[in-house]
Amino acid sequence: MRRWFPRASGLAVAALALSLVAAGCGGSDDDDTAATTTTAGGATTTTTAASSGGSDVDFSALPSATLNGSGATFPKVFYEEAIAGFKEEADQVTLTYGGGGSGKGRQDLADQVVDWAGTDGLVKDEDKPNYKGGEFLYVPTVAAPITVSYNLDVEGMNLSPATIAGIFQRQIMTWNDPAIAAENPDADLPDTAITVAVRSDGSGTTENFTKFLVAGAPDAWTLKSGSTVEWPADVQKGAGNGGVSTLVKGTPGAIGYVDLADADATGLSMANIKNKAGEFVEPTLEGASAALDGAKANPDLSYNPLWADGKDSYPITAPTWIIVYKNQTDKAKGEALKGFLTYVLTDGQDFANEVLYARLPDALQEKALAQIDSIVVPA
Repeated sequence: MRRWFPRASGLAVAALALSLVAAGCGGSDDDDTAATTTTAGGATTTTTAASSGGSDVDFSALPSATLNGSGATFPKVFYEEAIAGFKEEADQVTLTYGGGGSGKGRQDLADQVVDWAGTDGLVKDEDKPNYKGGEFLYVPTVAAPITVSYNLDVEGMNLSPATIAGIFQRQIMTWNDPAIAAENPDADLPDTAITVAVRSDGSGTTENFTKFLVAGAPDAWTLKSGSTVEWPADVQKGAGNGGVSTLVKGTPGAIGYVDLADADATGLSMANIKNKAGEFVEPTLEGASAALDGAKANPDLSYNPLWADGKDSYPITAPTWIIVYKNQTDKAKGEALKGFLTYVLTDGQDFANEVLYARLPDALQEKALAQIDSIVVPA
């Protein structure tokens, strides 16, 4: 159920922006509010990223357009919420998002089948020339934990990266294996066989999960990382995060990697994961935010919050982006797309937590809004 947050009127936001500027001129060391000017659909607006989280853009003034998207299932719940909220403001814009995995989204954008794509992984350098629309931009949107979810009557399972590597490489075959028992000395572990559930599609979730294992268990993990992996022959495969969560839910003894929103919706048990500081941390938004705080954005707004420093950081915190072409060829679509992206980064951030995603840190939100402003729309 989407929870809508009231938005201040344009005058109220403008007044707030002016007050923030005045406060900044007063030289307060405590004011870390970031103000930025963006353009959406021809309307210039000042957004105050840290304090209001909203925008005074008149989304109802955007032109009529249809924007089709596809890609990552990891942020799909959030994008569905953002689309629903945006439609309340701009019902003249039709938006779709088909999921299908990060690999599909990247390929669909490369082939100009869609207007925007969701991806949890970056485009390889060798693939960039294949993008028919030319230069594209990464627009970070939210982040969230990738859970290690399991179907076993044991609460609060602790798992280290090395043990997870052993499980997913099929070297640890039962739940009472000594490696699991050593990390859960007070648990009554059964000799139930472990069934491993993984993604069947090209997946940013798979890429980030395996990148975590490369970083956290470099001596144990041998399958490398990527949106697809050569898994052992006896794993079970599901399409999308929803497919993996369904497999885990329906298979006693199963384990799989699933985004927090799908794991929570399916009612799965989620393991505490040992982080870089040696702490076993639950997959929570607080843990994801702690990981985001230490992540540094590159000039193209790619960044990596996996295996982050800090005792409170959840170590499998994954980023996600919307990718779009920098040079739009259709005026109406380009203006509507900039409007939607602005909404996702302003008003949309206010309900990210409600659907179990971590909102962007203020500094990254400001840079993402500037990224949107660099999109070129025909006159």
